Amino acid sequence: MGKDKPGFLTPKAIANRIKAKGLQKLRWYCQMCQKQCRDENGFKCHLTSESHQRQLLLFAENPDQHIDEFSQEFETEYLELLKRRFGTKRVNANLVYQEYIAFREHVHMNSTQWETLTEFIKHLGKEGKCVVDYTEKGWFVAYVDRDPETIRRQEALKAKEKMEFTDEERTMKFIGKQIERAKGTQQTPTEAEFTELKREDDGEKITLSLAKKEKPQLKTAQDSTSTNALATSFSTELKKATEKTKPSTSKVEKRKAPSALDEIMEAEEKKKERQNRKDYWLAPGIIVKVIHKKLGEKYYKKKAVVKEVKDLYTGIIKMLESGDKLKVDQTHVETVIPNIGKTVLVVNGAYRGEEATLDSINEKNFSCTVTIKTGLLMGRVIDNVQYEDICKVQS
Repeated sequence: MGKDKPGFLTPKAIANRIKAKGLQKLRWYCQMCQKQCRDENGFKCHLTSESHQRQLLLFAENPDQHIDEFSQEFETEYLELLKRRFGTKRVNANLVYQEYIAFREHVHMNSTQWETLTEFIKHLGKEGKCVVDYTEKGWFVAYVDRDPETIRRQEALKAKEKMEFTDEERTMKFIGKQIERAKGTQQTPTEAEFTELKREDDGEKITLSLAKKEKPQLKTAQDSTSTNALATSFSTELKKATEKTKPSTSKVEKRKAPSALDEIMEAEEKKKERQNRKDYWLAPGIIVKVIHKKLGEKYYKKKAVVKEVKDLYTGIIKMLESGDKLKVDQTHVETVIPNIGKTVLVVNGAYRGEEATLDSINEKNFSCTVTIKTGLLMGRVIDNVQYEDICKVQS
């Protein structure tokens, strides 16, 4: 009798399943057939198979075209991962590559025009798609976002930050000048300084001399007239300086210092912002718009509802017009801003996960004002909420 096959729970069967599940060695992978072999013997058998020979004939007809396609696909997926995971931050290129090859269906580098990762990184730097630099720890890359919409939003945010403190600085400078001008006009008499009486020697006598006080002479009419004119001019200048300082004083009084409660609330909000600010934002039940033509022209600029979120960055959406279901990455869609008075979901930031009411829209700064509807902070009004931090909810 022949030997029975190993059972399902035998060590050999378990080892075979583990090998089949994980990534195998790159030298035993066939990119044309997209087949991963587990050992050298299996790879040799695959090379002699009819399916592989047919793929080789197709490759031999136009090898440059296939290599260009693999290279373009590898570059696109690498840049998408870099943009989605790290944005414009500086990161080690090998770290991004390790995350990229963790996907089992990725395009292998040995099928592209670049033999090493260093050559590929230099290519990204020459094309201007990334900012690259070399250190002792290896090559580092930073994604260059050339999207016109992103550049316009960044410029609007910078202009908004400048406007916030320029008005305040202008007011404070005006107040300071008025105060300095008033101090220069007013002549405050110097007060006499009194010192303690000390005796150097105990035996020395203290003598006091009293000088005779001369009688004041009567002033002439001319002297009194000049004195009165001088006093009148001095009082006039003092009055003008006082009137100039009045509006500045009222401005200073109106500006109240923040209370301890306001400082505590501001610190707590900053803490929540750091904790809840993530690089992923998809959530079930929100309405999004497809902005990537890769999904098809009939879905471009169309709206859909997110039905399910997978792996934080990937979502299952259902098109509102056709009802088709698609699996998309969050970079392929964007948030939708509803009409004023409608309900939105805060998808990122300090109030992430809370529903709110849209109060107003500031198109110049790409921001909104919302009122929180749920949670402990219900009724709180939040200003300057960016478009990408809120999204329309399916009614």
